[in-house]
Amino acid sequence: MEQAVRHFTEELEALKSRLLEMGGLAEERVRAALEGLVARDHSLLDTVLTGDEPVNRLHIDVDNRCFRLLALYQPMATDLRAIVAAVKINSDLERVGDLAVNIAEAATRYLGHAPVKQLIDIPRMGTIAQTMLRDALDSFVKRDTELARSVLNCDDELDALKTQVFRELLTYMLQDVETIEPALDLILVSRHLERIGDHATNIAEDVIFMVSAQDVRHHPPATS
Repeated sequence: MEQAVRHFTEELEALKSRLLEMGGLAEERVRAALEGLVARDHSLLDTVLTGDEPVNRLHIDVDNRCFRLLALYQPMATDLRAIVAAVKINSDLERVGDLAVNIAEAATRYLGHAPVKQLIDIPRMGTIAQTMLRDALDSFVKRDTELARSVLNCDDELDALKTQVFRELLTYMLQDVETIEPALDLILVSRHLERIGDHATNIAEDVIFMVSAQDVRHHPPATS
C-alpha cells in the first residue's frame, strides 16, 4: 500500500513537471510571435510557424499520463480533481500553442505592409497574457487559490486593452483605406491574446476547483 502511494505521488509530480514544461513552451512561443511582430523579424516568426511539434508531443504525453494514473490508481477526492484538472489544463495549453501560431500568421501578413502605428498596447496585452498564464500554472503546482484568483482579476484589464486596440485601429482604417488589411491583422493579434488570457483564466478556475471543490466558472471571482 505504501509503495503504491509513493508511486502515485511520484507519477503525479512527474505529470506536474510535464505540464510546466508544456506551459513554458507555449509561453515562449507567444513571446517569440510577439517579438517577431514588434521587431519585424520574419525568421523569428518562422520558428513559431514551424515549431509546433514539441507542444503536440507533450500534449499527447500528458494525456497518456493522466489516463494511466486514473486507470492504475483510481484516485479519489482531491487527487481525482488534480488529474481531471491536469487533463483540462493540458488542453488549454495546447490551444495557447495554436494561438501563438495564429499570432505569427497574422504578424507575417502584417509585415507585408508598412507599419500602421507604433505598437504599444499589443505588447502590453502580451505581457499581461503571459503573466496570467505563468501565474495560473504556478497556482496549479503550488495549489495556491489566492494566486489563481489574482489571474481571474487580470482578465478585465486584458479585455479593456483589446477594446482600446480595436477603437484606435478603427480610427486609422477610417482615415486611410491602405491601413485596413494590416490593421485587421493587428486586431486579430489582440483577439488571440485575449483568448490566451481566457485559457489562463480557465486554468485558474480549474485550480480553485481542484483545491477547494468550488466551481467559479460562472460566478464573479471573490476578491480579497
